[in-house]
Amino acid sequence: MKDFRLSFLVTFLCLALAGYWGIRSDMGLFSALILTAALGVMEVSLSFDNAVVNASVLKDMSARWQRIFLTLGILVAVFGMRLFFPIIIVAAATGLGMGEVSVMALARPEEYARHLADSHAGIAAFGGMFLLLVFFTFLFDAERKLFWLGGIEARLARLGKLKTLSVLLALTGLLGIYLWMPLPPPARLTVLAAGVGGVALFLLVNSLDYFFAREAEGEKAVVMAKRNGVASFLYLEVLDASFSFDGVIGAFAITRDVVIIVLGLGIGAMFVRSLTVHLVRRGTLDEYVFLEHGAHYAIGALAIIMLAGMTLHIPEIFTGLVGVAFIALALISSIRYKRHKTQA
Repeated sequence: MKDFRLSFLVTFLCLALAGYWGIRSDMGLFSALILTAALGVMEVSLSFDNAVVNASVLKDMSARWQRIFLTLGILVAVFGMRLFFPIIIVAAATGLGMGEVSVMALARPEEYARHLADSHAGIAAFGGMFLLLVFFTFLFDAERKLFWLGGIEARLARLGKLKTLSVLLALTGLLGIYLWMPLPPPARLTVLAAGVGGVALFLLVNSLDYFFAREAEGEKAVVMAKRNGVASFLYLEVLDASFSFDGVIGAFAITRDVVIIVLGLGIGAMFVRSLTVHLVRRGTLDEYVFLEHGAHYAIGALAIIMLAGMTLHIPEIFTGLVGVAFIALALISSIRYKRHKTQA
């Protein structure tokens, strides 16, 4: 339980703050604690696959960068993505200053939630396209040797020799959404711009590794390692941000209280961080070899759900169950694979 010690401490502090907030407001102590805990559980269930993918990146980073991911990274995840980013979105959509939007979030949460919901299509397009490219990059990885789905996956991986295939498929899907999804004209343009932004950000972050890996003459290996740590850290933060978009908006279906939302999602984000580090330190991905596969398929499903959610209401519980189902199936397959390999 050592890897989760900090998460339990954060949980205790967040619940204490939630209880104090509940007593000070009309919500009440019991309701505040229950809602905060529910939001924490929701965040973990929605982001479990995120932890597995994070672990696949984090295992190649140094212990120092792992600590930075768990400390500085959690501040970015909780306060950056769960608090400030929604305020920035509403400020951009309404033309109000961030101070005014912050007051609105605390004093008029219904109005704040409505503005945030109105921005859902653009947020979903941005995050959905980024996650879709994460999935495609894994699916069409020509260097992958182990395949969960056998021949089908192997053939798809060979297509990865076409280096631009993932981007081409993502942009084709975005064009199809723009042309055929039943959205009003202004929303269509927002979706198109946000989707292209998600693709551009993925290409930028994904290319940082190649940029930093280009060995300059006379450059020391230690400096290169630090630079690669920076690139991986930025990639993980953007990946976490993409996962958090729908969680932040979905949280308003549970409560309109911004303070409770930040505290509850903060608990969940902290446990996801600890789970990521736990998977790395215990070598879980090496022992259960298909977990990474299941997590990426869950990411692909989440991307499709986010994009479809621009016009359809898809309950958060369904999104969480889809991710858990992929992880569970991958775990079962990993156990069978390990047993078969041992017997052979």
